[in-house]
Amino acid sequence: MSHGARPKIELHLHHEGAAPPAFIRGLAREKSVDIARIFDERGNYAYDGFVDFLRVYEAATSVLKTPEDYSRLTRAVLAECAEHGVIYAETFLSPDFCGGRDVGAWREYLHAIREAAEAAERADGIVLRGIVTCIRHFGPDKARQTARCAAETAGDWIVGFGIGGDENAGALKDFRWSFDMAREAGLHLTAHAGEWGGPQSVRDALDLGVSRIGHGVRAIEDLALVDRLAEDGIVLEVCPGSNIALGVYPDWRAHPIEKLRARGVKVTVSTDDPPFFHTTMTHEYDRLAETFDWDEDVFEQIERTSADAAFCDADTRARILKRLETR
Repeated sequence: MSHGARPKIELHLHHEGAAPPAFIRGLAREKSVDIARIFDERGNYAYDGFVDFLRVYEAATSVLKTPEDYSRLTRAVLAECAEHGVIYAETFLSPDFCGGRDVGAWREYLHAIREAAEAAERADGIVLRGIVTCIRHFGPDKARQTARCAAETAGDWIVGFGIGGDENAGALKDFRWSFDMAREAGLHLTAHAGEWGGPQSVRDALDLGVSRIGHGVRAIEDLALVDRLAEDGIVLEVCPGSNIALGVYPDWRAHPIEKLRARGVKVTVSTDDPPFFHTTMTHEYDRLAETFDWDEDVFEQIERTSADAAFCDADTRARILKRLETR
């Protein structure tokens, strides 16, 4: 049975990484930019390993130049999400790509994205909120500028701050200033860790004061750390299809999401960069059901965990929970 129509919540979605390949190709043609090398013969994104994935990701992002481009991107991304039953999503947005970390320019991009998101909410009922994300391999100095953008626009729509990019670049402690600024601005905190960096990267993320961790799955290699995550109520934004596509795990059966859940860790399900990994929220749900025999009760638990962990305000959370309860 497909889970396509089931209402879902997605907490780990990269805005540019969710861009349909056809959308990026069309935009490149409009701008006379040649990025054909990032696609395979079937028109899908083509890369070899994580570092090359980052290169292709940034090449695809390079055609997104203006607030209007991001408005169109937002409409395309949310249409795909809504098609797979997503009723609430949080998206990672980088001022690095939206205005070069200039606060004034970032505000213009953000305005365009919000307007498109509000139109999608009216049309399809999907609610979107933003998490400002610095890029680890761009370094801590640029992250400070990104944090300023986040702090200046924190509020009802920009609800969180995080860090993405290459986990092997630099040390998370070097980004503490940026996380402190975001926290002081009232933003919730998350960080990519435990995908490539191993259990120690998860501990490093916890030292930044995050309440959620993007991926975090390699914590399973240290059961004392797993118990700490469970006891402290840290939520993992797990993206199984992404981990398998990039070779973190060889197949669905080897993925530790069920082991983490069974040991009391709060886990959620997301797609990360869905067209890059040939996945959707429907596909993630279907494969989890097939692989681990997850039933209705398990998915209800996942959805409730996701709603409780969302960075939105209480009124928005109540609306999401009501939609889950009345499905």
